[in-house]
Amino acid sequence: MKLEYQCAALEAVLFAAGEPMETDRIAEALGMTAEEIQAAAGALMTALEESGSGLQILPLGESWQLTTRADFAEEIRAALEVKRNTPLSNAAMEALTIIAYNQPVTKGFVERVRGVDSGSVVNTLVERGLLEEAGRIEVPGRPVTYRTTAHFLRTFGMQSLADLPPLPTGSETEDLFEVQSAEGEDTVEEYEDALPELDNLETVETPEPDAETDVQ
Repeated sequence: MKLEYQCAALEAVLFAAGEPMETDRIAEALGMTAEEIQAAAGALMTALEESGSGLQILPLGESWQLTTRADFAEEIRAALEVKRNTPLSNAAMEALTIIAYNQPVTKGFVERVRGVDSGSVVNTLVERGLLEEAGRIEVPGRPVTYRTTAHFLRTFGMQSLADLPPLPTGSETEDLFEVQSAEGEDTVEEYEDALPELDNLETVETPEPDAETDVQ
C-alpha cells in the first residue's frame, strides 16, 4: 500500500471519527501496522502544514485526531454562532410543538401529524440541542423516540414542562393530536400546557384516527 494512499485513508478515518482514535484501532481498520500508521500520520501532518490547510493532525498519547488549527478559531466561532442563532423554520417549530405536547414520540408520529417527511427537521432540532433521544420502542424496527431537553426549557425561559402555557382550545387542536402511531406507540400522553409563543401555530389535517384520545 503506497504512502500516499495510506495518508488519504488515515485522513478519511480521522475525519469521520471526529474524536481521537488509538493507533492500534486505526491499524486494525486499515490493515496496516502501528509503524505504518505512525509514518502515515507524520507524512499527513507535514502535507497539511505545507499546503496551508486549516486542518492538522494532533498526536494525543497513543491516539491521533484530525482537528482545526487554532489560527482559525475566531472564524469557526463566528460561523457556528451564526448557525446557532439562525431562527427555526416553521416546519421545525411545528415538529418541536408536536413533540413537546406528546413526548416521547418517534419521527413517524411527527410525520403522521404533519403529513410530510420530518426526519431532517427532527435531526436539526437534535443538533440544536432542543431534542434528544428518549429510548426505543419494543416493536419491529425498534424506532427511536424523542423528547425535549433542558436546553429547550432554558431557550423558552421555563424551569419545567409544568411552566408551559395552556394548549389552544378548539376542534383543530383536538384533530391535531387524535393520531395513532403506525409504529405501535401510545397516541398522546396528556399535557396541560403548550410551547410559549406558539399558540398561533397553524395545524395540519391528519387522517381519521383509529381511536380517539382526548387532550385537555
